[in-house]
Amino acid sequence: MNRENKRKQYMKGYYRNNACNDSFKCKICDRFVVPAGAGSDHRNHCPYCLTSQHLDIEPGDREADCGGAMEAIGVWVRKGGEWAIIHRCRICGHLSSNRSAADDSPLKLMSLALKPLGNPPFPIEHIEELTEIMNIE
Repeated sequence: MNRENKRKQYMKGYYRNNACNDSFKCKICDRFVVPAGAGSDHRNHCPYCLTSQHLDIEPGDREADCGGAMEAIGVWVRKGGEWAIIHRCRICGHLSSNRSAADDSPLKLMSLALKPLGNPPFPIEHIEELTEIMNIE
């Protein structure tokens, strides 16, 4: 094992300050993912299905024992207009937020952003009645 691999394995928070140049095969869509094209040194999710893997408790620490698939469940807009993906672990329910990458599927991102509109928390056929109750004109 070379010195850099030992450092990755034993130095807490190594990936917080160092680039992760490891390629991986997505556990969900089975596609091969390379770090090139992400627009960042920290590739942490599949650009095709947006799924991640539960590796960290704090970003870059590799301390999570779970290892479950982190499903993309939503998006939010960070300060400055950058989009981030909200992931939830399918095994333990842990939530995390990851910056969207330059090569992420725009259709998947838009699908996540529009998901709440397709499934509103109230019956859509009662929208007029609801607006009258709330005195919205």
